Amino acid sequence: MTSTKDSWDNRKWEFASHWLAQVFTSETFVYVLKRLLQALLTLLLASALSFFIIQFAPGDYLDTLRQNPKISPERIEQLRQQFGLDKSWPEQYVLWLWRIITQGNFGTSFVYGRSVGSLLWERIPNTLLLAISSLVMTWAIAIPLGIVAAINQNRYVDRFLQLISYTGQGFPSFITALLLLIVAQNTSPLFPVGGMTSINHSELTPLGQILDIGWHMILPTLALSVTSFAGLQRIMRGELLDVLRQDYIQTARAKGLPENRVIYVHALRNAVNPLITLLGFEFAGLLSGAFISEYFFNWPGLGRLILDAVRAQDLYLVMASLMMGAVMLILGNLLADLLLKAVDPRIRLENLN
Repeated sequence: MTSTKDSWDNRKWEFASHWLAQVFTSETFVYVLKRLLQALLTLLLASALSFFIIQFAPGDYLDTLRQNPKISPERIEQLRQQFGLDKSWPEQYVLWLWRIITQGNFGTSFVYGRSVGSLLWERIPNTLLLAISSLVMTWAIAIPLGIVAAINQNRYVDRFLQLISYTGQGFPSFITALLLLIVAQNTSPLFPVGGMTSINHSELTPLGQILDIGWHMILPTLALSVTSFAGLQRIMRGELLDVLRQDYIQTARAKGLPENRVIYVHALRNAVNPLITLLGFEFAGLLSGAFISEYFFNWPGLGRLILDAVRAQDLYLVMASLMMGAVMLILGNLLADLLLKAVDPRIRLENLN
C-alpha cells in the first residue's frame, strides 16, 4: 500500500518536473523573460529622461504657495525640505527611485498630501473601464464593417462606409465630445453629461448600479470610439483587399473552395496580423486617449487627476503617470507579439525584436 502511494507520488513529481522544465525552456517563456529584462532598462532610462525634462519647467509647486500671504516663508522652507525640493535634481531622482525599489513607494502628492499610489489606484479602474469599453466597441464594429467594405469593393455599401470613415477621421476627439455634449443637452434627460454615477446610485440594486454606470458611459465611450473606429475600418479594408489579390487566394478559389471559407479562413487570418500589431499601440494609448473624454464629461479617471498635477507641478504624481504610460506601452507591444504568435504559429518570436 505504501509502495503504491510512493510510486504515485514519484510519478506526479516527475510529471511536474518535466512540465516545469518544458515551460522554462520554451520559446515563449524565454522571449517574455528577455522582454521584461529589457523593459526594466527602458523604464530606468525613460524615468531619468522624464524627471530631468520636468525640471526644466520654470518654478515648482511651492511658487503657487508663495502667492498666499497666509503662508509664512518659514512654512514654505519647511515644505521644501519635506518634499525634498531643497536637494539637487540628481539627488531627488535617486531618492525617488530608491524608494520605489525598496518600498514600492512612488512618493507623496504635493497637492493632495497622500501617497501617489493610493491616488492612482482610485482612478485607474475608472479610466480602464472607459478605455477598454471603447476599445471593445471599436474593434467589434470596425472589423466587420471593414470586411464588408472589402468584399463589396467599389459598390454602394463600400462607398457609404468610406464616407462614414472619412467623416469620422475628420473630427478630432474634442470636437466629437463637444458635439455629443450638444446632443445630450438637446435630448436631456436621455443622456447624462457628467460624472460616473447618478445621485441615487447608492440606493440602487447591484444590477441597477451596473446599469447606471453603463448609462453614464455611453457618451464618453462614443467620443473615444469615433476616430479610432474610422481609422481601423479603413485599415481592415485595405489589408483584406491586399490579401485577396494574392496568388494563393486565387489558387484557393480555382480549387472550388467556398467563397466564405476563402475569405474568413484563408484571407482574414493573414489580413488581421497588422491589426494585432496596432492593438498593442492602442493598448498603450488607453491612458492618454481617455483624457479628453474624462475632461469633457467629468469622468472621475486619471485624465483630470494628471492634468491638474501637471498644472500644479506635482512632481511625483506626474512621474508616476508617465511611468504608467511607459509600462502600458511595453505591455501592449508584448501582448501584440504574443497574439501574433498565437494567430500565426509560423512567426518566430525572436524575429519580432
